[in-house]
Amino acid sequence: MKWITEEDLENISIGATLLGTGGGGDPFVGRLMALQAIQKYGPVKVLQLEELDDDALVMPVGAIGAPSVSNEKIASEEEIYGPAEVLKETFPERTQAIMPIEIGGGNSLLPIACAAKMGLPIVDADAMGRAFPESQMVTFFLKGYQPEIVAMADSQGNRVIFYPKDGEWSEKIARSITDVMGGSANMVDNVFPGKVVKECAIRGTLSLARQIGAELTNMKETTAPVERLLTRLNGFSLFEGKINHIERNVEGGFTRGRATMTGISRNKGEELELLFQNELLLAKKDGQVVASTPDLICALDYETGRPITTETLRYGARIHVIALPCDPKWRTEKGIEVAGPRYFGYQVDYQPVEELMGEKAYVL
Repeated sequence: MKWITEEDLENISIGATLLGTGGGGDPFVGRLMALQAIQKYGPVKVLQLEELDDDALVMPVGAIGAPSVSNEKIASEEEIYGPAEVLKETFPERTQAIMPIEIGGGNSLLPIACAAKMGLPIVDADAMGRAFPESQMVTFFLKGYQPEIVAMADSQGNRVIFYPKDGEWSEKIARSITDVMGGSANMVDNVFPGKVVKECAIRGTLSLARQIGAELTNMKETTAPVERLLTRLNGFSLFEGKINHIERNVEGGFTRGRATMTGISRNKGEELELLFQNELLLAKKDGQVVASTPDLICALDYETGRPITTETLRYGARIHVIALPCDPKWRTEKGIEVAGPRYFGYQVDYQPVEELMGEKAYVL
C-alpha cells in the first residue's frame, strides 16, 4: 500500500474494527472524518517502517476516552489535528510522519484524517497491533521508552501540553484531563524518532486491516470470509450465540460492561460470557476461560461476518465470537504484566488462546 485513497477507507475501517477487539472508537465516524479530509486535502502517502529516517520524528495520533461519549461527541477537524500541530511547532526536529497509536475502529482512521490535513505521510504500523484501553499499553512502553511530552485537544478549543514522569503517569493525567474535557479528547503521545519506531512498532497493520476488510466485504457466502480470516490469522472460533443480557456503563473514563450469550448452532445448550473495558478482554464458556487479553477477542455479526464494537452489542443480536493470537511482543513477561487479565482485575492467569482451545478448536 503506497497511498490511502477514498476507496481504501471502508476496507480499512472494517479490518481495523476487527483488530480493535470491539474498541478503538467508532469506525463509521472515523471513516467519515478520513473521507472528508482526503476529499479536501488529497490522498495520504504511506510509509513502511524501513522508509523512516532515523532522526526524524513520528507522531502517533489517537482519541482517548469512553466510546459511549465519543460516539455522541464527534470531534472537529481542529480537535483531530490540534495536538499534532502543537507538538510539530514544539520540536526542533523534523516531523516525518503520522502513525496510528493503535489499530482500532476510529483510531486507525483519525490519523489518516490528521495526516491528510497536515500534508504528512502515515506509517503502515501501530504501537499495539490491536486496541487497548490505557495509553501506557503500547510497545514503546514494553521496551522501556517513556512519553516525554503529551498534547491533547478538545471540542471547546482547549489545548493542553504536559510532561509526564512515565507512561503510567501519562495515562493517569491524560485520563483526568479527558474527564474535564467531557469524556473524550484527541491526543498525541509517544513521539519518537524513526529509529525507535522501527525498533518498537508492529509493522504492516494498516495494510492488514485493509486486507481483512476486503475479504469480509468481497466474499458473499456467510461462512467463507470468516473461515478464510481464521486461516490467515491463525484464529479460533470461540462461540456462536445470541445475546441474552448486556450491561454497559461509563466509569472512570472507560466504557465497562459484560454480555452473556446462549449458544446456537454447534454451541446450542452452552453459554458464553464476554467482559470488556472499551475492548473485549475476557471470554468464558460455561464458566471456563477460552480467551483473554492480550490475545484478540472479536465479535462478528452472525449473518454478515462484519465486526461489531462493544458499543453496538445489543440484546437479541446473533454473534460469532472469534479469537486471534496477539503479537509476540505482548506474550513476554512485561507484556502480560502490562495488559494481561490480572491487570484488569480478572483473577486468572494468561494462557495463549491456542493452549486454551487445544482439541476444542473448531474449524468451519
